[in-house]
Amino acid sequence: MFAALLLAVGLAMDAAAASAVRGMVAPQVRARDVVAIAALTGGFQAGMAALGWLAGAELGAVVARFDHWIAFAILSALGIRAIWGALRPDADAPPAAPFALGGLVVLALATSIDAAAAGVTIPLVPASPALVLALIGGVTALLSAVGVAVGRAVGARLGGAPAIIGGVALIAIGTK
Repeated sequence: MFAALLLAVGLAMDAAAASAVRGMVAPQVRARDVVAIAALTGGFQAGMAALGWLAGAELGAVVARFDHWIAFAILSALGIRAIWGALRPDADAPPAAPFALGGLVVLALATSIDAAAAGVTIPLVPASPALVLALIGGVTALLSAVGVAVGRAVGARLGGAPAIIGGVALIAIGTK
């Protein structure tokens, strides 16, 4: 059980950090925003791990070769977009929507790609695969919700800088 929990926490860290960035740049955070990001990140994380588990070692080796590059590209693009928007605000543009469904889906996908490769290891964990997948999804959802709250608290103290800091953080997460 401890091994399953460690796997879940390890896989959840990038989703929690990216969720914190969303909370940091949001002008306000509603309960439905927290539920949406938690459900999407937890669902994608568990789903991708299940795909890796079902596909077996062959797909896991292929995904492991490229997962970091895909995540880097997506998260860097999101980070650059946030920085660009902060440095060159367009007076006619609507305010950014950090909890728009499309953006949250991209974020959840980008932060869950590594879970497909990690899913191959599920048979090695001394717990039932259903329990491991539930832990992966649940821990990711919980840590993402906490990340949004922490990010919002930090963003409220920083004034106008959160978009730039958030963009740099997304690029750093992708680089990691």
